[in-house]
Amino acid sequence: MFTKLLSTIFSLFIITANSAVLDVNVAKFTEFIKTYDKNYSDVELVSRFSIFKDNLKKIEEHNSENHSWKMAVNKFADLTADEFKLYYTGFNNPRPNFRKSTINFRELNLSPVEDLPAEFDWVEKGAVTGVKDQGQCGSCWAFSTIASTEGVYFLSTGKLVSLSEQQLVDCSSSYGNQGCNGGLMDDGFKYIEANGICSESEYGYTASDGTCKKCTTVTKINSFVDITPNSESDLQQAVLLNPVSVAIEADEFTFQFYSSGVLTAECGTNLDHGVLLVGYGNLDGVDYWKVKNSWGVSWGQEGYILLARNVTQPEGQCGITMMASYPVLNS
Repeated sequence: MFTKLLSTIFSLFIITANSAVLDVNVAKFTEFIKTYDKNYSDVELVSRFSIFKDNLKKIEEHNSENHSWKMAVNKFADLTADEFKLYYTGFNNPRPNFRKSTINFRELNLSPVEDLPAEFDWVEKGAVTGVKDQGQCGSCWAFSTIASTEGVYFLSTGKLVSLSEQQLVDCSSSYGNQGCNGGLMDDGFKYIEANGICSESEYGYTASDGTCKKCTTVTKINSFVDITPNSESDLQQAVLLNPVSVAIEADEFTFQFYSSGVLTAECGTNLDHGVLLVGYGNLDGVDYWKVKNSWGVSWGQEGYILLARNVTQPEGQCGITMMASYPVLNS
């Protein structure tokens, strides 16, 4: 296949003014195809190569500049920005009659911000399952919902169990979610509160909409809490209690190809992606939030991203403070 790939690309771009650059791009594209097991038709091969070249140029230009974060070629390098957003986000805007939590976060008995630790990480404390991959399904909301539920279940029982995103995709439409067409974490919590949730081992993920089926419930939750919007201090207090489901805007180029460091670029507040906040800290003098994503371990820092913390805008980096919530599971 790769011989055919090379000959096809060279035959179409043989008139290029800089064949040395083409040689390098073809080699990198060939390696990309091998690494991520890509398969294209002859027609698509040409268009994907063109997209790959454009993305590669932007990545290399970014990395040549002085930024606190780096980009890298990943499995999304053959996608346009529109394709990336279509396939790999999935957080929907709340409906007009959307029911929020009845619990007032600021009425909880929490430690003052000045007494909080300088850094914290639920991954190190064993409350977070391995990074998962939503695939080309707008189910990020389900992964975020399940990830925070896995965290509170661990804190309540001492058992870290991978729970079923697919159950939420298939079964929670009556609570407002739309499977691979998007949903909300709070609506996922409402489903688990009423129906419980099963294990991933029993109800596995398919990256597609399916028919709801019966399974053995691992746990229910008692309620959920919406954290005060636009408050980094409240979000910092909340993540010390348990991992927190947060919504962000993730359709920017910098997010698509993020690989390491603290992302400080402007990334918008049009929320379109559900993820999990697992902690915070400081790297090379830059405060950050540590966030678990659902795009597999080949993206970012083995599936995680560090987003700038203590920023000037109240919505937080990429809108991280705007719609944050977590489930409650009483022991």
